Amino acid sequence: MPLTFTLDPAVTPELRDGILELWTDVSNAGGAVGFVPPVTREDIRPQLVAHFASMAEGRVRLLAGHDEDGRVAATAFLTLNTHHLMKHWLWLYTVMVHPRHQGKGHGRDLLAAAAEAARGIDGIEAIRLTCRGGLGLERFYASCGYKEVGRIPGAIRVAPGDDRDDVIMLLPLH
Repeated sequence: MPLTFTLDPAVTPELRDGILELWTDVSNAGGAVGFVPPVTREDIRPQLVAHFASMAEGRVRLLAGHDEDGRVAATAFLTLNTHHLMKHWLWLYTVMVHPRHQGKGHGRDLLAAAAEAARGIDGIEAIRLTCRGGLGLERFYASCGYKEVGRIPGAIRVAPGDDRDDVIMLLPLH
């Protein structure tokens, strides 16, 4: 079954807890979403609170995907630029699909929904994201229309002796 995506859902305790569960499960399954396993919900909570604070300030928009049972199954945070020379593109952060939904095409659906949401924001012409090298993520994003526009070798230290490239991807919206 397809996921149902909502832009700017009301932040309820259920949504908060659902995102915490999603982010924890994705991280512990090896997903490249800012953490290295093992992590707990309490490890992730400060980052989620920071996202919510940015949402309250109007700098970030949340795209949430729910499964047929109403559980949070996917997220992406669309972050607007505050610099006056860069307001024509936005960042896509914390792009996640729950491991139980992997392989069903929901990642592509999430990226398509994020592009559609970005097109609906006045003045936005492109989406930029970064991903951790070494996991094949850049190939996935490329298959969804993103182009690699930069790479910083060894910028992400996953563990001592395990440095990964920070890959910069761009999706023009025209």
